[in-house]
Amino acid sequence: MISTKVKPRTTAEYISAARVDARKKLREMRAVIRAAAPGAIESLKWGMPSFSYRRILVTFAAHKHHIGFYPTPSAVKAFRSDLAGFKTASGSIQFPMEKPLPRTLIRKITAFRVTEAVEKDGKWRS
Repeated sequence: MISTKVKPRTTAEYISAARVDARKKLREMRAVIRAAAPGAIESLKWGMPSFSYRRILVTFAAHKHHIGFYPTPSAVKAFRSDLAGFKTASGSIQFPMEKPLPRTLIRKITAFRVTEAVEKDGKWRS
């Protein structure tokens, strides 16, 4: 969850406004996504950190008990078997705060979204 005193305008401000126990995971998430999507543009979409390349690739956010990762329904469907241990919805994944982030999986999902943005994804325009 983010402090509501001042609305963040950048990813860095978003992370700084997050609860102390979430900041490390948010920084880690940002670094993994950056590495998997070189050249992607960082911004805030819907108040959450977002990476775009032609279209929105992924967004993520801090919540009370988890880090939410939003890579679109196609990515969740494509990685369904890899996500069996996580709570998911059609376009979202929850990574529990008390467990390490699955860095390799996040990297693979982000790379998948980069491929979609380049080749065929016409739904999420940035």
